[in-house]
Amino acid sequence: MTTSVRAANNAAGADPPAGQGGAGGATARNGDFVQSLDRGLAVIRAFGPDRERLSLSEVAKATGLTRAAARRFLLTLVKLGYVRNDGREFSLRPRVLELGYAYLSGLALPEVAAPHLEELVAQLHESSSISVLDGHQIVYVARVPTKRIMTVAISVGTRFPAYATSMGRVLLAALTDDELERYLAEATFERLTARTVTSPDRLAAIVREVARQGYSIVDQELEEGLRAVAAPIRGAANVGTAAINVSAHASRVSMVAMRGRILPALLETARQIEADLHAQSSP
Repeated sequence: MTTSVRAANNAAGADPPAGQGGAGGATARNGDFVQSLDRGLAVIRAFGPDRERLSLSEVAKATGLTRAAARRFLLTLVKLGYVRNDGREFSLRPRVLELGYAYLSGLALPEVAAPHLEELVAQLHESSSISVLDGHQIVYVARVPTKRIMTVAISVGTRFPAYATSMGRVLLAALTDDELERYLAEATFERLTARTVTSPDRLAAIVREVARQGYSIVDQELEEGLRAVAAPIRGAANVGTAAINVSAHASRVSMVAMRGRILPALLETARQIEADLHAQSSP
């Protein structure tokens, strides 16, 4: 399995933010916490990239549930129309999209940003995306691709660890000092490539520099051969700060080109999106 596929898989089933639960976690429960709901959602999260079809045993292993408990949750989800079962394996049904659509449909950002992303991609002939921070991961909320440059397909809803991505570092730079300190203390930093920065102290210094300069460039830390540059988008309702990036293959785009040609176009696109968001929110 490649580093990017592993990163996406780990993020898709990653621990929730501190203070929230997980099916196999030891998080202290309170009277308002519904453990059965937590476990049912964990079963849905067990599916993801390279995990489209899972056996009962695989779901139980991924969630930390017993086989009997996993079976009950799976059969309940089958009855509700969120999961299908062919007799041997289970897979998600399209109805599961309802769970994410309620969030996406309430965001103005993807709709406002779409024409700007399309124009940027047409200008640079490189893929561009927008993401938000969710716990320790970034989640893609908009994307206009060119040709596939990664070994894992990226679409709306894809997750990657924040520490190893340009958009993640932009979003981490928007956190308060206390929030960043908590993230660095709680997140897991895996070496995805030979270049991945995994030292919390080094990451803290990088994030501070990103906050100072207003953009982030990551060179082959998420996947070998992948470079990306990101900038913040501020003022999106229900989001706060989002991030926009342009990604390119290292064999085609040098670091000099990332800074000299792609970064200025990206910053201008971010500015235009912010202006449109402001205009939309103005009375």
